Amino acid sequence: MTGRGPALPSPQPPPSGRSAELRRRFAGQARTGRPDLAALCLLVGAQADGTLDEAGLDAAQMELDRLAGELPFRPGGPREWAVALRELLGDRYGFHGSAADYRRLESSLLHEVVRRRRGLPILLSVVWMEVARRAGAPVYGVALPGHFVVGFGPREEQVLADPFDGGRVLTGSDAELLVAGATGAPLEPSMLAPADPLEVVLRILNNIRAWAAARPERTDVALWAVELSLLLPSHPARLRHERAQLLVQRGEFLRGAAELDAYAEVLAAVDEPAAERVRGQARAARALLN
Repeated sequence: MTGRGPALPSPQPPPSGRSAELRRRFAGQARTGRPDLAALCLLVGAQADGTLDEAGLDAAQMELDRLAGELPFRPGGPREWAVALRELLGDRYGFHGSAADYRRLESSLLHEVVRRRRGLPILLSVVWMEVARRAGAPVYGVALPGHFVVGFGPREEQVLADPFDGGRVLTGSDAELLVAGATGAPLEPSMLAPADPLEVVLRILNNIRAWAAARPERTDVALWAVELSLLLPSHPARLRHERAQLLVQRGEFLRGAAELDAYAEVLAAVDEPAAERVRGQARAARALLN
């Protein structure tokens, strides 16, 4: 087959009622004592893709369970776990990533990554973590600058694997090269710390916001990604400003202006000149109604 067909349309969000219910569930899950990473990622997917219903959510969880059941029983130490995950997910099932995955919204949606076996480094790492966790592995995410990987075992025995590269087990120099390639800076020990599940979810939402920012016609995606981020217990305050600006871009001038004013009040306590600039943005938004 030669040539390239038209690009498939990106997923469309669900109706407002379904969206509100998903957000309530997302906020509740994010505020539990032990948030379920897979559940949160699947709720993000359902907010992105209106075709993902309850049966689809259950099916994705069941597939993660099934994959975990194919791992050998307690294969050994951290390296043996990493190798077992690579052999199962990378070699046998073909989970990996490529440059083209950065251009697809589906690459940030867990149910699509499970189905397509393709995705961004952080989503493939979620697959690795969730399959390994179900099998009893000592696994966690490692948020290296610019490239998410997974870690196995305690710090003194830590073994890293790169799911984007099919689960390749990394040497110390491999990790140093990944960090140097992304930042130009050396690898610091603090970069190897386990990532909190909510930090993982926020980073996924940041990736979705970046995808939408490059596509001005998808302010709908940018808006729900910001709004889900704001439901997390800890998030950057500047996201309130971003949400207000998105509302203005989408023609909701009064709502956007009101939120700009509210954000300016928060900002005034630490930076009055910046607050006044935001108030000016609010006035400009209201002027668009005239």
